[in-house]
Amino acid sequence: MMQILQPPGWAKPKGYSNGIAVKGGTTVYIAGQVAFNPQGIFEEKTFAGQFRRTLENTLAVLAEAGGKPEHIVRMTWYILDKKEYLGAIREVGAAYRELIGRHYPAMAVVQVSALIEDEARLEIETTAVIP
Repeated sequence: MMQILQPPGWAKPKGYSNGIAVKGGTTVYIAGQVAFNPQGIFEEKTFAGQFRRTLENTLAVLAEAGGKPEHIVRMTWYILDKKEYLGAIREVGAAYRELIGRHYPAMAVVQVSALIEDEARLEIETTAVIP
């Protein structure tokens, strides 16, 4: 159902895929998630803590459609500070592997000047296809 698109001769990307083709299935579009707890409160202040909570929220929405982490085909991460992100990269990687595993969808990480939620350090928008 899912085919990783890797042009011949290209270096293999690290931590993402260049593209994914999907045939059949149900497409799920997940709105930008931030690190709210279920009551809509930010408990985490660090980038790594907010990243983990944001992934947990994303996976909770995906589960409502019957989806699993391996069904994710695209993610766009909006971050406030590239240096903060890079400084937390080990913790981010560990949380990603723990929650999603070694499944790497097509991804983009974009530094933005602000997010709507003042306490948010990042926001992640996701698309998945469930067979």
